[in-house]
Amino acid sequence: MKKNLNFPLTSTHWGTYRVESKNGKITKLHGFEEDPDPSIIGQGIIDVLDGSMRINTPMVRESWYNHGPGSANNLRGEDTFISISWDEAEKLVANELDRIKTKFGNKSIYGGSYGWASAGRFHHAQSQLHRFLNCIGGYTKSLNSYSLAAGEVILPHVIGEYSKYVHSPTCWNSIIQDTDLFVAFGGLPTRNSQISAGGLGRHRTKEALSEANMAGVKFVNISPIKSDIDQNLNAEWLAPRPNSDVSLILGLAHTLIIENLYDEQFLSLYTVGFKEFSDYVMGISDGIEKSAQWAANICDLPVTKIHTLARKMANSRTMISMNWSLTRQDHGEQPYWAATALASMLGQIGLPGGGIAFGYSAANSTGLEKSVVEFKALPQGQNTTNSFIPVSRISEMLLKPGQPFNYNGKSYTYPDIKLIYWAGGNPFHHHQDLSKFQKAWQKPDTVIVHEWCWNTLAKHADIVLPCTVSLERNDIAMSPRDPYIIAMEKIQPPIKDAKDDFDILSGIAQKMGIKKLFTGDRDSSAWIQWIYNQSRKSAAKNGIVLPDFKTFKKKGWHKIEVPEENYIMFADFRSDPIKYPLKTPSGKIELYSKTIAKFNYIDCPPHPTWLEPKEWLGNSNKDKDLHMISSQPQNKLHSQFDHGSVSLNGKKKGREQIIINVNTAKLYQIHDGDIVKVYNDRGACLASAVLSKDIRLDVVQMSTGAWLDADKQKDGTLFCRHGNPNVLTIDKGSSNLAQGPIAHSCLVNIKKFEGELPAIRAFSPPKVINAYSKFSKN
Repeated sequence: MKKNLNFPLTSTHWGTYRVESKNGKITKLHGFEEDPDPSIIGQGIIDVLDGSMRINTPMVRESWYNHGPGSANNLRGEDTFISISWDEAEKLVANELDRIKTKFGNKSIYGGSYGWASAGRFHHAQSQLHRFLNCIGGYTKSLNSYSLAAGEVILPHVIGEYSKYVHSPTCWNSIIQDTDLFVAFGGLPTRNSQISAGGLGRHRTKEALSEANMAGVKFVNISPIKSDIDQNLNAEWLAPRPNSDVSLILGLAHTLIIENLYDEQFLSLYTVGFKEFSDYVMGISDGIEKSAQWAANICDLPVTKIHTLARKMANSRTMISMNWSLTRQDHGEQPYWAATALASMLGQIGLPGGGIAFGYSAANSTGLEKSVVEFKALPQGQNTTNSFIPVSRISEMLLKPGQPFNYNGKSYTYPDIKLIYWAGGNPFHHHQDLSKFQKAWQKPDTVIVHEWCWNTLAKHADIVLPCTVSLERNDIAMSPRDPYIIAMEKIQPPIKDAKDDFDILSGIAQKMGIKKLFTGDRDSSAWIQWIYNQSRKSAAKNGIVLPDFKTFKKKGWHKIEVPEENYIMFADFRSDPIKYPLKTPSGKIELYSKTIAKFNYIDCPPHPTWLEPKEWLGNSNKDKDLHMISSQPQNKLHSQFDHGSVSLNGKKKGREQIIINVNTAKLYQIHDGDIVKVYNDRGACLASAVLSKDIRLDVVQMSTGAWLDADKQKDGTLFCRHGNPNVLTIDKGSSNLAQGPIAHSCLVNIKKFEGELPAIRAFSPPKVINAYSKFSKN
């Protein structure tokens, strides 16, 4: 370990590492000495830093280059690329941006550029791109996330804010010391807690759960998948039918009412709307009593289990944990709202170890003991277009320009997008119904991307600008959700002609006459120091002392000490709801929202409501339909480094795995290790079967992240030979309120694949030719 301390540091979304090199080549990433549980994901980058999949020079799609914008857009993903110089690439991008903004206006540029990119505070791809696009007059942006959009929109109506309550729940120490019963809707999958946006210094989740278990905390895992919680916790497993969580919550609420186990005083002092909610639960308002038996018929759990759980929750210090995945279903706003109502009925919100939380284990930062520091970032400037879409409505935007859409109480119009500019993400990973998305992707005249490797996005672009990775640049990792600040060192020079996003955009800005405006007369080193110094001033206002920049750089890292007192979410509000009101219209928790009532949305009523999903096992008319859960992968962050060794080692016969119940597999005559075809009306993919007893009979599980490797089927839908589950998922908004993605409302069928297994092409670069620059001829 002492030897490792001499190696330089880098930080990622999945942890901090010491980087070992030999003869100028990176050979190993060692876990940071402060981290007891380093993630394996980091090693995945080592063998893909160079090689045929690395993009070494600017590239232009041949049809676009020879015939201009909008040419043969159907060949995106299949076309040959032409290697050009940086000077020509900068001129092409500058001229095309100028053409689009002059002819169609800045609203015609889509620069949402959703994705995680790297953990560096300065070299954050989206921050760089958004600053640049604002310098040229703005762009159409995206709102919310693919992770929990429905939660992001509903929670401000219910508890006044989103980010504060999602990212800073009651801390782990309070769970360990004060909680009796931890009820985890959606489980506590620790594969997700490897990650923390912006970087992390020390993985805490597994350790905290183990300490809670040793302290006597009892866990209940409410998920179709038993492994969604650490098996060492000996949790009780309740496996409801997917998408039925709201019915279960309503059944629990009904039990509390009829057995007089709810806290009337808390409801009176801290909430509004309980009468309307109670009238609904008891069937007074609609004639349907939401009894435990009613819930059991929907969620497919024994009625006795529902009664027993309700009584345990009422008689224990109970923490209700709602996984982010619960929002990614049809009507995904409802689980968070219903659970908040249930927690309010228990009356433990604001008490140590009790109440509700949204996302324990969804990220390492959730529940982390930390001080609040407002770290500074690269200033974005002002986007004056006021044009946006809910992030997962991108296909609708591209296919239906000028058409109206609803969002959070207002009506808007989809812009007519002529140019897409993307850096730091891969929409062919995170979007749903990729058959529909690929058609939509053909609509714009031009697609410009910054990429370091030939992933699916790069292959579907018109202009590809090669960027560096974090190991090829200096940066600083600092997240307001983590106590560690890391000086990220440049370990090796950029590969061939690759440039930092800042340098790429600076070159284009110079061609457009706005370089000084974009760079702010600073180079990257000056910006990194500025971000640190501004953050240091901000920390000082909160009584937190950070070392000067030189001292920090010399050591390589700094840890901000955490408060001794446990953080309890809503404690201030509980202590004095008048002095510390919530940011809702009433200042209280809103179990009935007059605001949402005015929206008059059929698919989002003004109180928590059971609404049948568009697609789920409860309305399936096919005997063999299975519900597919497309979860986060264990061995990568989304689709990053899918071609690296760590991700490849998790595949079987080159395909992503699909988990199937052993008894279900017998019905389909599928054996462990068989390649199966997973399909529905939207598309199909191959996967390698893994048989398990720890999943519901009518559920299958596939991890996301496989790079799309698709062929067209006879009906025009995509068949992914590699195993990307988003060829199967539905592209529909959660409701008119949030318009969030609903990937977890998805039915599929499976059968054993027969015939010769098709070769994987996802990890092969496109055909590339060199061309003498057009501009150099003039």
